[in-house]
Amino acid sequence: MFFLTQGISIAFAAGAQPGPFTTFLIGRTLAQGWRKSIILIFTPLVTDVPIILLAVLILKQFPPELARIIQLVGGLYLLWIAYGSWKQYKAGTISFKADDSSAGVGQGKLLMQGAVMGWLSPGPYIFWATLNGPLLVRGLNESLFSGLGFLLGFYGTFITILGVYVLVFDRLRRIDERVTRGIILLTLVVMVVFGGWLIVQGLGLVNP
Repeated sequence: MFFLTQGISIAFAAGAQPGPFTTFLIGRTLAQGWRKSIILIFTPLVTDVPIILLAVLILKQFPPELARIIQLVGGLYLLWIAYGSWKQYKAGTISFKADDSSAGVGQGKLLMQGAVMGWLSPGPYIFWATLNGPLLVRGLNESLFSGLGFLLGFYGTFITILGVYVLVFDRLRRIDERVTRGIILLTLVVMVVFGGWLIVQGLGLVNP
């Protein structure tokens, strides 16, 4: 129960923090609705498997140079995603109809974009290397069920929080198209800010 509770607590903290992925999730939900965007809540299950393996192996020995390279590449990728979404927005290919399930990016491509975003962000590596990884190792050392309980608590809670984001912002898109368009523009600006900040950190211009 200790490791299950720890997983749930950490997931609540992680889900409440704004970041590039949650911004991307909100923007896609507003643009395409929950039917297309719901696939994104399972992105951590795809992204974190290799990250967990790396984190468990290296734990706190994460090289700062590698972190900077990931930050730089991740920042450039975020800017590329934001630019693509901006072109789609300007071209009018984003639909704001509540029952539209055909417009925009397909679910497979959405899932891949979310996964690549996770792999190119230093956050998950540092998160698993410094916090989740050691707890997972402690749980596995105690018993297999303790380790599995930690993973179940964390991912069950985190995916549920992401699902709530999708449902809430899907409802919001039904209120007023002007409000929806404004929030989508805001998510694009936030993604550009996140991307620029990662690039600045990756170049070593500021301390992380």
